[in-house]
Amino acid sequence: MKKLIIPILTSLTAMLLLTGCIIVAKDNGNRPTVGQQLIDLQKAKDAGAITDAEYQAKKAKLIEGNEGK
Repeated sequence: MKKLIIPILTSLTAMLLLTGCIIVAKDNGNRPTVGQQLIDLQKAKDAGAITDAEYQAKKAKLIEGNEGK
């Protein structure tokens, strides 16, 4: 019985990975551009999710953080 545990666990893990039941997170570098972040920020303000003051602060931070790039 002990000899079967590793092959069974290996098979189960392989099945889960192949069927997509386990999602392995990886960073592939797909980050939103500053422009897209500004658009999303504007949408949040328009929807009332953030105030105008929050919008202005976050917008300034985004622009300030990307001036040197």
